[in-house]
Amino acid sequence: MENIDSNLIIALVVLVAMSAFFSSTETAFSSVNRIKIKNMAADGNKKAKQVLMLSEKYDELLTTILVGNNLVNIMATAIATVLFTQIFMGDADKGAAVSTIVMTIIVLVFGEVTPKSLAKESPEKFCLAVSGIINALRLGLMPINYLFSQWKKLLSYVFKIKNEDVFSQDELITIVEEAQNDGDLQEHESDLICAAIEFNDLEVKEILTPRVDVLAVSIDSDLKLIEEFFRFNSFSRLPIYQKSIDNIIGVLHEKDFYYAYYNNMHDIKSILKSIQFTSSHVKISTLLRQLQSTKTHMAVVLDEFGGTAGIITMEDILEELVGEIYDEHDEIKEYVKKIEDDNYLIEGDCDLTDMFELFDMNDEEDKFDVVTVSGWVIQNLERMPVVGDTFMYDHLFVTIVSCDERKVNTIKIKKLLEKQD
Repeated sequence: MENIDSNLIIALVVLVAMSAFFSSTETAFSSVNRIKIKNMAADGNKKAKQVLMLSEKYDELLTTILVGNNLVNIMATAIATVLFTQIFMGDADKGAAVSTIVMTIIVLVFGEVTPKSLAKESPEKFCLAVSGIINALRLGLMPINYLFSQWKKLLSYVFKIKNEDVFSQDELITIVEEAQNDGDLQEHESDLICAAIEFNDLEVKEILTPRVDVLAVSIDSDLKLIEEFFRFNSFSRLPIYQKSIDNIIGVLHEKDFYYAYYNNMHDIKSILKSIQFTSSHVKISTLLRQLQSTKTHMAVVLDEFGGTAGIITMEDILEELVGEIYDEHDEIKEYVKKIEDDNYLIEGDCDLTDMFELFDMNDEEDKFDVVTVSGWVIQNLERMPVVGDTFMYDHLFVTIVSCDERKVNTIKIKKLLEKQD
């Protein structure tokens, strides 16, 4: 034991500490929250700006860490072999064997697992603390980084590696949900963000008021009839058609109408406002911009033959972002009502997506080209239903409660424990 060089022990401890440093740095930079770092950098934090720069040059950063980590580990193993050879009185074979076992345990515990676990707990603080040292090492190893960057380009050319470092919509929604569960994001804030992410996917046909529910009046109608329409339906705007509802020519504003009505103006054509026309397959985000640019609040949705398929308002579009908007005169309609355990009454004009979400069947909506529960029932039965009709769909037992010649008004659904024939 007298022949043991104490300098070797000191060097070994220093090298294991450096191994721990490189390992923890790798973990910290791979798990750092870039959003937090960007916010800190935007507030003027110089270290955060340096961390952000290193994260953006991750290939150079990783090469620097790996080169440093491997160098110190190899040096530590070599020194440990010499040290244990001295301990065993020059027996190189025994010294190498014991050195391998001991260094594997030491490097694994103190050079890998422990430092990585600690760095994972607070990666932002760790990155801010070591960014200066790592950046200096990166600059010092610039030639080696350059060689490895060229090697990476060669590999990507040979193996046709594509960069897919892009967040999908589902991944963004998952991030928002995680922020709500683990962070300080409130539920209503999370819902608003998710609605904004999904907003561009919605088409006009999914939220329009269908033709059968559109209230419109003829341009030739008596003013008294129009006045009753406004008074009894509490609308601020009314579509006006000529000869047929398939030929809507404009929108009549309530304020303009009453001005004409009380001033004995019998020609309402002069006070009509222009109306936008759109297709059922237009994205509602696109239509919203069109309505904003033309300063209109209503659009007529045309079918493939040029007839009226329905209407859509700016309020309909905004409700997809912020939820239902009610005023004092609106009647709140309950589309889904739970009547007892696993039994529900569902209105026919309920959104099909909402119904499938209720029963955790989100993937099923893609199998149908309809948007309402009424259309879904008719498509399943392949005919116009009558009261009392029943059918099974997956684990749902459906009964028609109310319907007429044109659509289904109400259905009853019993949720079974498992799918049945």
